[in-house]
Amino acid sequence: MRTTSNPAFRNLPTGGGQQAGFGQPYDQPYGQQQYGAEQYGGYQGAPPVAGERPITIDDVVTKTAMTLALTLVTGFISAWLVLSGQVAPFALMLPGLIIGLVVSLVIIFKRKPSAPLVLTYAAAEGVFLGGITGVFESFFPGIAWQAILGTFGVFGAMLVVYKTGAIRVTPRLTKWIIGATVGAAVLMLGNLVMGLFGVNMGLRDGGTLAIVFSLIVIGIAAFNFLLDFESANEMIRSGVPSKWAWWAAFGLMTTLVWLYLEILRLLSYLQSGD
Repeated sequence: MRTTSNPAFRNLPTGGGQQAGFGQPYDQPYGQQQYGAEQYGGYQGAPPVAGERPITIDDVVTKTAMTLALTLVTGFISAWLVLSGQVAPFALMLPGLIIGLVVSLVIIFKRKPSAPLVLTYAAAEGVFLGGITGVFESFFPGIAWQAILGTFGVFGAMLVVYKTGAIRVTPRLTKWIIGATVGAAVLMLGNLVMGLFGVNMGLRDGGTLAIVFSLIVIGIAAFNFLLDFESANEMIRSGVPSKWAWWAAFGLMTTLVWLYLEILRLLSYLQSGD
């Protein structure tokens, strides 16, 4: 399996099934990988045991839809509480951020799929995103719907790109995406640290450089979907147990959250300049 910048997909098991996945037929996998002999993130998996059925595309779609729906519901409730003035934004954002971060680390290091943990993560992220969205919406009315539509638009476009094979997930592309993701993360961290010392790098101040940087980050996040789709696809082709669909849903949600936040930020830059 190819390396991915999404930590959720670094600990996948292997199996013995040979099923059709998101877009590529199993009999023509990229690079003719031998899935049953690989190790993912140090975890050596096995074919489903008696009573366990292998994962299918429907499993991934269903679990991802459930996770996303919970995030949207908690997000809408949180945003409404903030906009109505019933709850202070940080009273929602801080707990949501902390709980989401802790649960995500537990999921990643536990290396086992867990529906309760993934759903807890989704609910916490919804509270966190709802709090932030409420703040942005109070300054820029209508920005929330624009960000949501933009996020789903990018997600849908990258899914079409993946399914049609317009962009092939090759080892070279994978390395480029991972390198770009790490580079963007380093720049954002550096900007945060320098900001604490009163140094403005111009990456998050709403200026021209900030807009360009935000567009680049959105592009990087979008390309990360290709790696997420390919990782989920390899789970399907290798026939891991169906419970691992929760792991795939978690991986896709982490990228969706990142993309939404970046689109929300970009829209605020553009609207503040009007």
